[in-house]
Amino acid sequence: MKIFIIGGSSILGSCILQSLKNESYIVHYSYLNNKPPFSNGHKLDITKKNDVLKIIDEIKPDLVIHTSALTNIDLCEKNNSLAYSINVDGTKNIIQACEKANCKIIFVSTSFVFDGAKNEYTEDDKTSPATYYGFTKWKGEEYVKASKVSYLILRTDALYGWIEKWQRDNSVTRALKFLKAGKILKEITDWYNTPTYLPDFATAIIKLIESNKTGIYHLTGSNFINRFEWSKEVANVFGLNLNNILPVSSKELEHISVKRVNINLLNNKIKNDIGISFKTTKQGAISMLELDKNS
Repeated sequence: MKIFIIGGSSILGSCILQSLKNESYIVHYSYLNNKPPFSNGHKLDITKKNDVLKIIDEIKPDLVIHTSALTNIDLCEKNNSLAYSINVDGTKNIIQACEKANCKIIFVSTSFVFDGAKNEYTEDDKTSPATYYGFTKWKGEEYVKASKVSYLILRTDALYGWIEKWQRDNSVTRALKFLKAGKILKEITDWYNTPTYLPDFATAIIKLIESNKTGIYHLTGSNFINRFEWSKEVANVFGLNLNNILPVSSKELEHISVKRVNINLLNNKIKNDIGISFKTTKQGAISMLELDKNS
């Protein structure tokens, strides 16, 4: 099977890329600014329709995994046109190319397609985004569902794990950098997530591909936790100073323009369908520590 990962330089895209290569799949990938040191890379701006059509026609993949998006929630709220051009129009371009090539599409979506009004969300719950970022990802989902090709929509939340040198920090790597340097880390007590360990996501997507599954799945971690408690777990696992972690409320963050919603995505469906159990935040931190020791 030939697979094309759009957004292969991202924290998620590169993790999926390396996992698929380890399973001997033929993998191509796109990048925008930072070219990873992997073969079969293609520079691509998904907002340029003709370029998207051309590259997918040339590669002729059996499957396209679309991980590319503008995920900065505050920037999406401030610059609606930029967010729409990438997350909606870019997705429409990819869908059209997949229809032309008659290949399956996997669209990586987000917990933000919900508004947090419920305590828990399954794949069958009605979407109701509360942010512009969530709105653009919801629109992407709707276009994927209305397409003429086979599809998977994979919603996830707060991805974390070890990063490559060109990638942005996630919540765990940021906490580790602060605490290892002896700096004070301010973490938020009223933001909750179902944090998702990157290798678990990669394992699940390979199983879903092998099982030829379609539809919607929540690929998320197995506990619902706030940022403050999450950082304390990481510090405990890595033997770092918990006293350097200070609790703060999101109301104290002046640079945040969009109120975050707390969304608990349940992952029972993926467990039941293909037997994948996602790690808790503590288990994920332990796995990261073991990888760090062996590196």
